[in-house]
Amino acid sequence: MSDSTAEPIIVLNHVGMSFTKPSGGPLPVLANIDVAVHDGEILGLLGRSGSGKSTLLRIAGGLIKPSAGNVVYRGEPLTGPEEGIAVVFQTFALYPWLTVLENVELGLDAARLPADEARHRAMSAIDLIGLDGFQSAYPRELSGGMRQRVGFARALVSDPVLLLMDEPFSALDVLTAETLRTDFLDLWVGHELPTKAVLMVTHNIEEAVLMCDRILVLGINPGRIVAEINVPLPQPRNRLDTAFHAIVDEIYSILTSRITEAIGTQSQIHGGVVRQLPDVAATRLGGFVEALAAPPFDGRAELAKIGRALALSSNRLVPIAAALHLLEFAELEGGTIKLTAAGRVLAQSDTDGRKRLFREHLMHFVPLAAHIRQILDEREGHVAPIERFEYELEDHLPPLEAGKTMRTVIDWSRYAELFAYDDRTRTFSLDHGAA
Repeated sequence: MSDSTAEPIIVLNHVGMSFTKPSGGPLPVLANIDVAVHDGEILGLLGRSGSGKSTLLRIAGGLIKPSAGNVVYRGEPLTGPEEGIAVVFQTFALYPWLTVLENVELGLDAARLPADEARHRAMSAIDLIGLDGFQSAYPRELSGGMRQRVGFARALVSDPVLLLMDEPFSALDVLTAETLRTDFLDLWVGHELPTKAVLMVTHNIEEAVLMCDRILVLGINPGRIVAEINVPLPQPRNRLDTAFHAIVDEIYSILTSRITEAIGTQSQIHGGVVRQLPDVAATRLGGFVEALAAPPFDGRAELAKIGRALALSSNRLVPIAAALHLLEFAELEGGTIKLTAAGRVLAQSDTDGRKRLFREHLMHFVPLAAHIRQILDEREGHVAPIERFEYELEDHLPPLEAGKTMRTVIDWSRYAELFAYDDRTRTFSLDHGAA
C-alpha cells in the first residue's frame, strides 16, 4: 500500500515537451503534466499510441529534459540520470556477446564496485528474478521471456528506489507475459524487491488494472492527463471479479470518448489529412466486423466483453474499434461499439464487395488516402515519392506516429486497391487494380 501522506518519491510539476517540426516550429507532445509517485505504489500511465507515455517516462528517468516544468526526485531537482532510478525497457536491449551475468553486471557500472561485490550482487539479482543456473548463458540461448528477465535483473541489481517500466511485457507472447507479470507481482507484494515505487507505461487496460494501484489515463495531441483511476483491489487480483470488470469497463468508456473527441478535433486540422490513424491492418477489421455482426452480439457489444470473447487484449482491441469508428463502419459510445448500416453490409459482403465498400469509405472518411490518390491522379506518370506526404504528417505528428499513420494508409489503400506502394523505391503509384 502507498503512503500518500509522505513526501512522494518523484514529482513531475507542469511538465511539457515539444519537438521541432520539419518546418522549424514546435510540435507539442506533452502538456501540463502533474504526476506524483508515492512510496509503496505502482502507478500506471495508460493511453493510446501517441499520447507521450514513453516520453514522460524518460523525463521521469532524467534521460531527456522537459521543455517546460520540472522534476523533483526525493526532494531534489532531477537534472539527469540519478542513482536510485532504474529502467526496464520494452525491448530486451541485451549485449549478445555478453553472458547473462555480464549483462546484469552492467547495471552496476556507475556504482564502481569492487569486482567481487559486483559479482555477488549480480548473482543475487539473477536468483531473485528466477534465472539461477543461466548466468553463463548468452542471450541467443534464451527465450524471449528469459531475456526480459535479464532486463529486470539488470535494472534491479542496483537496488533502485524507483523502477520505471516501459511496456516491459508487450514484446512477449501472452502466456510468457502473464507468467512474468505474476512473478513480478509476487516479488512486489512479498516485499522482496528493493524498490519503493514503480512508474509503469502500458497501453493494455487489463494489465494496468491487474498491476497498478492508480492509473493515469493520457489523451493525445498533445499528451495530457484526462482521468485518474484508483484501483482499490487487493493483490492477487482476479480478472473474473465483478469489481475488476467494472474498472476495466470504466477505462474503456474513458478511452472511447477520447477517441471520438480526437477524431473530431483532428478533422479540423489541415482538412484531416494529418489525422493520426490507428495502427491496425484492414484484414483484421473485416474479421472483427464479422464477429460483431454474428450472435451473440448481433451488431452491438461492450468492448470489454467482445475483447474477452475474441481473446483480444485492449491494446489490440482499441485500435480496431477506433479504425471502425473513423471509417464509419461502427459507432463508439460509452465503452460500447455498434455496427452502422454500412458495417452490417460490410459483414455480409463477399470479398470483392467488401473491398469496394471499404474503398468508398476510405476515400470519403480518410482524407490522407484521398489526398495521395488525388496527387497521383494529377501527376504525369501517376507516381509520387512517400517523402512528399511524410513531410506533411511530421509537421503535425511526432515522427513515430507519423510513420505508423503512413503504414496504415498504405495497408488500407493496398487492400482497397486505391493505389500501390513500392517500398524499394519508396514511391506511390496507380496500379492496374486502381481505377
